[in-house]
Amino acid sequence: MSIASEVAVQGRASSLAFRYALRELRGGLRGFYVFIACIALGVMAIAGVGSVAASLGDGLSREGRTLLGGDVAFSLISREAKPDEVAYLRTRGEVSVAATLRAMARSGDGKLALVELKAVDGKYPMLGELTLEPNMPTADLLAERDGVYGAAADSTLLARLDLKLGDRVTIGSATYQIRSVVAAEPDKLAGGVGLGPRFLISEASLRATDLLQPGSLVRWIYRVKLPDGANDDRATTALIDGARAAAPEAGWEVRSRNNASPQLERTINRFTQFLTLVGLAALLVGGVGVANAVKSHIDRRRDVIASFKALGATGRDVFTIYCTQVVVLAGIGSVIGLVLGAALPFVIVGLFGKLLPLPVVPALHPDELALSFLYGQLTALAFGLWPLGRVHDVPVAALFRETVASEWHRPRWSYLALMAVVVALLIGVAIGLAYDKRVATVFVASSIAVFLLLRGIAEILMAVARRLPRSRITMLRLAIANIHRPGALTPSVVLSLGLGLAVLVTITQIDGNLRRQFLAALPERAPSFFFIDIPSTEADRFGAFLKQIAPDSTIEDVAMLRGRIVAARGVKADQLKPSVDSEWVLQSDRGLTYTGEIPKGSKIVEGEWWGPDYSGPPLVSMEKKIADGLSLKIGDEIVVNVLGRDVPAKIANLRNIDWQGLGINFVLVFSPNAFRGAPHSHVATLTEPHAGATDDARVIKQVADAFPMVTSVRVREALETVGAVVSNLVLAIRGASAVTLISAILVLGGALAAGHRHRVYDAVILKTLGATRVRLLGAYALEYLMIGFATAIFGVIAGSVAAWLIVTRLMTLSFIWQAGSAALVVVAALVVTVGLGLAGTLLALNQKPASVLRNL
Repeated sequence: MSIASEVAVQGRASSLAFRYALRELRGGLRGFYVFIACIALGVMAIAGVGSVAASLGDGLSREGRTLLGGDVAFSLISREAKPDEVAYLRTRGEVSVAATLRAMARSGDGKLALVELKAVDGKYPMLGELTLEPNMPTADLLAERDGVYGAAADSTLLARLDLKLGDRVTIGSATYQIRSVVAAEPDKLAGGVGLGPRFLISEASLRATDLLQPGSLVRWIYRVKLPDGANDDRATTALIDGARAAAPEAGWEVRSRNNASPQLERTINRFTQFLTLVGLAALLVGGVGVANAVKSHIDRRRDVIASFKALGATGRDVFTIYCTQVVVLAGIGSVIGLVLGAALPFVIVGLFGKLLPLPVVPALHPDELALSFLYGQLTALAFGLWPLGRVHDVPVAALFRETVASEWHRPRWSYLALMAVVVALLIGVAIGLAYDKRVATVFVASSIAVFLLLRGIAEILMAVARRLPRSRITMLRLAIANIHRPGALTPSVVLSLGLGLAVLVTITQIDGNLRRQFLAALPERAPSFFFIDIPSTEADRFGAFLKQIAPDSTIEDVAMLRGRIVAARGVKADQLKPSVDSEWVLQSDRGLTYTGEIPKGSKIVEGEWWGPDYSGPPLVSMEKKIADGLSLKIGDEIVVNVLGRDVPAKIANLRNIDWQGLGINFVLVFSPNAFRGAPHSHVATLTEPHAGATDDARVIKQVADAFPMVTSVRVREALETVGAVVSNLVLAIRGASAVTLISAILVLGGALAAGHRHRVYDAVILKTLGATRVRLLGAYALEYLMIGFATAIFGVIAGSVAAWLIVTRLMTLSFIWQAGSAALVVVAALVVTVGLGLAGTLLALNQKPASVLRNL
């Protein structure tokens, strides 16, 4: 036979297989509803997360200039730009200046609150719109009248201090009248999360507050709006390069309209990846349902398969017919998931558009939808090929005998190889397209390990049941026999229930630990207050004052500057290749200090400390994890830009830092002579042994009275602010994880339904032999209870270990096992397993013996 004729024959065979596959599906989708639902749920989760993230990314890109407030933003910490630096920027475009810092606002009746100050010039905002209630020109809002400056405040501040429009507050040495409420700022997202409500003032009035002391933590932002027609990406790059060349040691932190909020974009990418992996977990859980549905379908179609083979169909022909059905059904489920996922951005904007703080631009994203469709097809094939492949070598006689006894055999090596290729593709897509490939790799490895462990648990459970002594109690004996008998439901139930429980335990344990960390009791020996912007000339007097007003408290005071790592090992910072865990240290300025003593909460693990009398060349101590992430070692040189001056220093030692105590600590600690003469401020902590809200209010008031330039940050309030953000993230995680749990319940129900025919057969035979309904129900309840309990124990262990790794390794937080939530998961697992099992059993028991016996 020629090659052309072989190709023609193969083409006709494929066409015939496709026609037979569709013809069989004309009878309906009975038995495939769980299959389709599982694929649809997983694809919907992945498509929905991807579409929302892409819509948000489009929004950030489209609104980049508005979010940034210009085409390029140059920022400095603790110092204003020099006249020549500003002059260069003004030659390239229109410049608007703003300053941000934290301060204490005092109402007329003495109440105090931490605020996020934002001082702007007359050109603000150059892009976008500042929304005020009531609306008024910015010049009128911030103008000085009779020695009182105008301001706009967040509504939260008015509620916190019991203020209304027209009331006055004092910040530092200046008095402000609140003339409007800030409803929306066009550039708010670029500023990150604040610890207090916004307080908008003029740049001129900021200088009247006396808060601008040497070393104060003030961020000066110079936004440049390029001329129309000359503001493309090339002009933006030229401006950035020119500014750096004109002032190479200025220490600019530069953002362009293409990366208006890098931290926000990184957070979105990480969170999107996490939610995508949760959706993929739902698909993997659903994959068990796919395998169960395919196996059950082939079991139901044994007569048809036997007829195909009797009429001359080969094993490959039968495989092609039913594999085509699996692909078609997976396509149906994927399309349903795609429609729901693609609609999610439109639904979110339609329902919550005015409440969203982020610029979501709903649109269809074919690349995200195509990827989701691919995930659905690969998952269906990865789990469906095993039961499909086993059909190839089953003889006709064996297919007819399968009603009574089924023989186990693995598929041919060719089908195993095909399945391996599909699994490899699924793993490659999951890891290759991930934002953080390390996390994706861990997820894939964990999924494989969990599958193998669950299969092992099922085998162990069946082996133990097989070796147990024969019980005299009929119900118990029958329950144990059902666990290990041929065709037992144990593997399917353990796989479907175990995966869902592991995910549920992981989420509940992470949720509990995050809430404990941010919303519950503070860590032991955690400080009550942080005090920032303490002038270095007032540091000793401030410490003595704290000791006077809180004699039983513990006070810690250190010098603090802000600086950026600009080079390491002779390589510029933007050319370094940091690990995912350490890249944040290069992304902006960081707090740093100098001292002759090892900081509290630090432990030297490599190298030696320089001692209090060291006077040689500048040395630096780094946190070990950060040094490892930057591939730095003892003796390497790093360059830090502080106040417009590059300071080189050699790494003398590496430290492990205990961040859990919430005390003062820094990634970078320099030798005492590194910043001699540099203007700086101090930061202090106050730890009270038994303080309450009244004592805290008293301390804040007394500090504000004596040192109006010092900002007091109450640790509990700061943690509550962070906790509110964490709670929203956990809520999103819960919503995505609910898809996985729904898939697990569907798969469990499908697994039980797949064994319904065998249950009917067993029930009829046992009832014919004299078994009562109560005894059969009791036996089945014991069977499901034992399987559910064993699986729940595994789910608790696996989920707890996964949560521990995520909390301690990825989030670098302490972990405490939440026994209460774990116990609830076990109870819920038993209720669901026994409930669904008995529901199917009741249907089996209602079958009339005569009709079943006639068809045996």
